[in-house]
Amino acid sequence: MNSSRPVEFFILDGLKDQFMLPFVFTLYISILSGNSMIIYLVRTDPKLNTPMYFFLHNLSFSDMIYTSSTMPKMLSVMLTGVKTISKTECFLQMYFFLSMAVTGRAMLTMMAFDRYVAICNPLRYTTIMTKRVCIFLVFAAWGFGVITVLPSAVWATQLPYCGPNVVKHMFCDFSSVVVLSCADTTRNSIVSLTSALFGIISTFLLILTSYICIGRALRKMSTADQLKTLATCVSHLIVVCISYVSATFVYISYRVAKFDPEVRIIIAVLYSMLTPLLNPIIYSLRNKELQGAIKRAFCKCTTASHWPTVGKTVPSITK
Repeated sequence: MNSSRPVEFFILDGLKDQFMLPFVFTLYISILSGNSMIIYLVRTDPKLNTPMYFFLHNLSFSDMIYTSSTMPKMLSVMLTGVKTISKTECFLQMYFFLSMAVTGRAMLTMMAFDRYVAICNPLRYTTIMTKRVCIFLVFAAWGFGVITVLPSAVWATQLPYCGPNVVKHMFCDFSSVVVLSCADTTRNSIVSLTSALFGIISTFLLILTSYICIGRALRKMSTADQLKTLATCVSHLIVVCISYVSATFVYISYRVAKFDPEVRIIIAVLYSMLTPLLNPIIYSLRNKELQGAIKRAFCKCTTASHWPTVGKTVPSITK
């Protein structure tokens, strides 16, 4: 491409292997199905009308947007072989992918706060976690994701792109696109790294603080109560661990210069699918209330009396 002409589109040149098409398609359908099921159950089953499930509902919705920002285009490239993507579509894809990643972690933070209040202040739970407070926390989580990545995304669009225009990735990954600019990208790199670390570290520290407080509260309980209380946190802890560990692997793969490019792409793609795929599975397998809701909604083989009711003081997550 003539370097004097501004780039009008990019070419996604990731993995060459077509065998990933059925694999990626199956995962995408599974992600949409699993998270749609969570949203449907929470919105229709009155027994799931608690703050924790309200947050889980929003987490599933953000996961669907997060995955849908990249996977339809990825599947289209695999299926048709047409790898071009317009600049506008590329930057929109980049922004939604990054913002939903941060929003998902913010939602996990709100769920950790819910567990903190339920365990450390059980008698005040219903007065603290009111509907108004829950709506405010959800808006705060969405706003945090939208605003945190906005500066780096906007500045990336302001860079001049005059060739080459081949993105060595399966979607418009920030690092893979910005490196194509024909201007100095030092400021963009600093801003994007700062935003990413702020989004990841701040939410992680808040979640960690919540569980430190929960740990202190557990020390005052009997062994039986400790086990019962921990059971209400297991699903959330598993999801948090998977989310932050996988993000760490992606971060390391981009910082190691000798890392194989195709392996890096595979890690990034799997990272984009892993937590949205596992969230519904983990909560459904670990959660008897969700299992009961699934049976009531789809099997019609149980009655409401067969399943434990939600407590008036502290709604539990798992039994």
